[in-house]
Amino acid sequence: MFDRQKKGDRALLVLPHSRGEGDAVRRGEEFAELVKSAGAEILGVIPARVEAPNPRFYIGTGKTDEVAEMARAVEADVVLVDHLLTPVQERNLEKHLGVRVVDRAGLILDIFAQRARSHEGKLEVELAQLKHIATRLVRGWTHLDAQRGGAIGNRGPGETQLETDRRLLGERVKQLTRRLEKVQTQRGQQRRARLRNTVPRVALVGYTNAGKSTLFNALTTGGVYAADQLFATLDPTVRKVDDLSCGPAVIADTVGFIRDLPHDLVAAFRGTLAEARDADLLLHVCDAADEDRERLRQVVDGVLEEIDAGDLPQLQVMNKIDLAGSEPHIVRDGEGRPTQVWLSAATGAGLALLREALGELLGGERLQSALSLPLSAGRLHARLKAAGAIVGERIDEDGWHLDIDAPRSVIAPLSGGLDADAVLLRDLLERTALPVE
Repeated sequence: MFDRQKKGDRALLVLPHSRGEGDAVRRGEEFAELVKSAGAEILGVIPARVEAPNPRFYIGTGKTDEVAEMARAVEADVVLVDHLLTPVQERNLEKHLGVRVVDRAGLILDIFAQRARSHEGKLEVELAQLKHIATRLVRGWTHLDAQRGGAIGNRGPGETQLETDRRLLGERVKQLTRRLEKVQTQRGQQRRARLRNTVPRVALVGYTNAGKSTLFNALTTGGVYAADQLFATLDPTVRKVDDLSCGPAVIADTVGFIRDLPHDLVAAFRGTLAEARDADLLLHVCDAADEDRERLRQVVDGVLEEIDAGDLPQLQVMNKIDLAGSEPHIVRDGEGRPTQVWLSAATGAGLALLREALGELLGGERLQSALSLPLSAGRLHARLKAAGAIVGERIDEDGWHLDIDAPRSVIAPLSGGLDADAVLLRDLLERTALPVE
């Protein structure tokens, strides 16, 4: 066995593919972008055709020898394989090549570990990494075979270092899970507060590097980091948007999706992705200049299904029309509802059309009427104001006299509960002939 090096950023890439695989070139380019996002230097690329995976190495033995020879020639620190490897395959490759081997899942986890900034994001990444590592603690590390005990003061049941590491890792996973559940409970309380305020919720989703963060910054004053690289941002950011015809809404920028996203990572990021799962509308951002955009859209829809968000209403945003040579426009269905908006988040072309479409989809029929509230209904007044339903008001000894102008979807939920505010609102709406659902 060899000793694993602590760090290495000189990488040799292995790109497995099968006969007739139409997107092999695209997959290779995407993997190279992932490697660059991880901060590694690419020393060489070796394609490897795989029709029947080798249970020992995944790639064939002859190709494994070729990789070993090139790794020595270019003095690579790490070999990165664009496929999910079993722990046995990864361990066998490391032993045969004499350098670290990292598969696609390990590479993505490494990028996430570098990019996570929030407390929740760091917990999610560490949990996913530990679950990934747990399957690889099988005699691949030379120091793990030593028995404890034997020396004075160190005698014991003879637990191996491997068993100790497994036990400690399991305890850390339990600890992280408890901490993450606490953080997610707090985030859930914040989401419920937004629900109580009846503010419509919109979540940006899409394949990584489709321009979600750039669009988010264009619609809000979020100031989210945006760059032409995969997984430029990970942590969800939520901002309020006030300039929509339906009234205020909140928009969340979520992590980008990618093919073969590690299952442990999807599971760990369920808390973060809850911003998408709990949304009233998903803005599915696509790269209009990408010829492969339909397949990438299917990848995103697959992840949405996995997090139980596949049935949510979507509005497709075809971004980067400045690169695609298209003009800004809205595509509508047979009933006139917006289904697509073509725009450029970078130049701002078409953003007004997106705001128009959001207003239509989130607003619906508008309710306009006068409404009077007693001074004792201060909480209801505050909720109506927070929802952007009040366009004018005056106050006297009898209470507030309000001018209401808001979508039906904003007013109706306020009258749907059993609390005093909801009862009061229903009574007032009936007396003022303001229709509610």
